[in-house]
Amino acid sequence: MSHRPSSGLAAVSTALLAMSRHLEVRDVLKTIVVSARELLDAEYAALGVPDDHGGFAQFVVDGVSDEQWKAIGPLPRQHGILAAMLHEERTERLADVREDPRFEGWPSAHPEMSDFLGLPVRDGDETLAALFLANKRCPKPAGGCGFTEEDEELLSILAQHAAIALTNARLYERSRELTIAEERSRLAHELHDAVSQKLFSLRLTAQAAAALVDRDPVRAKGELQQVATLAAEATDELGAAVVELRPAALDEDGLVATLRTQIRVLDRAHSARVTFESHAVRALPAAQEEAVLRVAQEALHNALRHSGADRVDVVLARRAQGAVLSVTDNGKGFEPRAVRRAGRHLGLVSMRDRASGVGGRLRVRSAPGQGTTIEMEVPGG
Repeated sequence: MSHRPSSGLAAVSTALLAMSRHLEVRDVLKTIVVSARELLDAEYAALGVPDDHGGFAQFVVDGVSDEQWKAIGPLPRQHGILAAMLHEERTERLADVREDPRFEGWPSAHPEMSDFLGLPVRDGDETLAALFLANKRCPKPAGGCGFTEEDEELLSILAQHAAIALTNARLYERSRELTIAEERSRLAHELHDAVSQKLFSLRLTAQAAAALVDRDPVRAKGELQQVATLAAEATDELGAAVVELRPAALDEDGLVATLRTQIRVLDRAHSARVTFESHAVRALPAAQEEAVLRVAQEALHNALRHSGADRVDVVLARRAQGAVLSVTDNGKGFEPRAVRRAGRHLGLVSMRDRASGVGGRLRVRSAPGQGTTIEMEVPGG
């Protein structure tokens, strides 16, 4: 790898652009590590985010296989060279990390490392993480380190921008948490209003049926049928609210499994048949996965609450490096342009905003009496 200033700056620019494309903390951490390793042509790279108990809240590696990482065991503690970077706030460039007096060894499954370059990632007075590289892929000077002063300068530039990207990602996640809290509060109010009204009507209707059962059995039967209808509607309201309030579990289960679980619940909660298919879908960046999930939830909500459909089909398929979601119902349909003119958007505005917010696009195909298809396409990482 050439380290002439022009090529170095171009590589830094590429790395910074890669970091700027992500808003989720986990994606930013991984991008920092991958960018650093590629930028300086190292065999290994890692980044540790400290916790408050002498360990690491997150530790991301690149150059180590999943099998190796599992064999290594628990996350490292803040000791030795890692502690020096976190607490002494200085860059470490070593010809052989194993010969440093602070070196305390590593697990037997840990790969062998020699030359070493590491530094803290700082935002003002706060140390956000420790970033380090090992085993420069180049001829080493006798007794010297493969990493150069220029490498140190490039990594320092990358770390400064990594601090900005990581801080922005944290702010984004906090903002999203506030948005989720507001959305849950809204849903709680909707649930209270809608279900309370249904239950109040159900109670009055049941009382009327009880009063009529002896003197007018026919009318009593009609009132009991109304009780059954109101109970079914209340069940639908509760089922929809439970799905919307349930944490997405994207981190643990991924988009496909999360969608499948939520659609299975909807299929049980509603009289309409709700199906799901997925075709060769790759994992997407976290922001894209959340946007797809939220659009699917909004489209399903509209189809099950407003369309009168007895069948709703959801398909998630791979398209190039990204994915395409389609939600199709056989309900009454509508004229999209007339809906926009009347100001009744049926959530279309929020769905379009979610799609465009992650670089995707949304299409709506519908006509009176012909059902509706909502299609969302998103790019990959």
